[in-house]
Amino acid sequence: MKMLKLATLLIACALPARAEINIQTVTSPGGITAWLVTEPDIPFTALEIRFRGGTSLDASGKRGAINLMTALIEEGTGDLDSVAFARARDSLAASYSFSADQDSVGVSARFLTENRDQAVDLLRRALTEPRFDVDATERVRGQVLAGLRQDAKDPRTLANQRLREMAFGDHPYATTGDGTIDSVSALTRDDMVTAHLASIARDRIYVAAAGDITAEDLGPMLDTLLGGLPPTGAPLPPRAPMNLTGGITVQDFPGPQATVLFAHEGIKRDDPDFFAASILNEILGGGRFSARLMTEVRDRRGLTYGIGSYLIGYDQAEMLMGQFSSANGTVGQAVEVIRDEWRKIATEGVTEAELEKTKTYLTGNYPLRFDGNGPIAGMLVGMQMIGLSPDYPKTRNAMVEAVTMEDVKRVAATLFREGDLRFVVVGEPEGVTSTD
Repeated sequence: MKMLKLATLLIACALPARAEINIQTVTSPGGITAWLVTEPDIPFTALEIRFRGGTSLDASGKRGAINLMTALIEEGTGDLDSVAFARARDSLAASYSFSADQDSVGVSARFLTENRDQAVDLLRRALTEPRFDVDATERVRGQVLAGLRQDAKDPRTLANQRLREMAFGDHPYATTGDGTIDSVSALTRDDMVTAHLASIARDRIYVAAAGDITAEDLGPMLDTLLGGLPPTGAPLPPRAPMNLTGGITVQDFPGPQATVLFAHEGIKRDDPDFFAASILNEILGGGRFSARLMTEVRDRRGLTYGIGSYLIGYDQAEMLMGQFSSANGTVGQAVEVIRDEWRKIATEGVTEAELEKTKTYLTGNYPLRFDGNGPIAGMLVGMQMIGLSPDYPKTRNAMVEAVTMEDVKRVAATLFREGDLRFVVVGEPEGVTSTD
């Protein structure tokens, strides 16, 4: 759950997109490592912090605790209740947001250079001394429960939950980090304290900063901000199983159309063939209208308004996954078209034109991601978490260009396994039944 705050107009201003950025590695006197891009043109800094582990660290029987705890961080600290904290933050023209997903707890901060020390101190207090007041907890708990009730009526959420259950067995990935109505309703203040100690600790910190700050200033600032956190958190979860097998699972849900997810095991981000896999996925089901699945399922047959596939890399699992919605009467036809396209790319590969156009798109689009301090800091912290090096932005496009036709043919033959595709259909599809 993300609790987002509006930034000031100044903070929202984007810097020009850059193909190359100068990334410095900074180590604080206390040993905290961060990546930094100094950009003094606009007097503010974007700071991104991640704590590895996320909602996967929920204690047994306490599903949703870390999600709820994260949402409560900005609801008061020390002698400041939620209203006083908000006033203090706004008086500094600062912006903080806190989020949790299955692999990390995230902290995003934006602050003006002139207010940096005060803004960092307020954030420090929030991270190290959250109040978890009863009234704030009940209010935020109510928001979480309302979301869970809404999710129970959302076919895509239901499909995702069913697919996770099938894929990951008893691993934390198998259930939503938001928890269930019963588990969230039963959480106590002590559970919030335990979740905080488990997930926000120095042994799992990743930090990136971009903006009007130097390496000399960033190092001591990190010790001030993060040095008071517990040295260690809860043990990280183990590698997740991958239990998906080929077939179809149908979950009844009333309505004129069905939501469909399809998936099988993916590829690790550090696999030497990852770039070839990325190119193949872009050709088959990427976000462009020229992708094969869009062409075959949407344009030529009119079976869906939109369809896509994507490589998913969790800390402890990988998936190659796609999704679409279709009228109940055409779901079966769409499934067969997808299977056919999966077989074709595995057995026939791609054309030279597809390969070259996709390389051009991927290399040309990449610099556009670095379009401001906030996006840059977010990209840098993400790169750290998946084990990339600081020179990655300068070398990434060359690695894309280095992929050959032989590479994509070889990877296509092993990555795309039509027989392993599991389709989860939530709806009332005509002529489609579960095969498990």
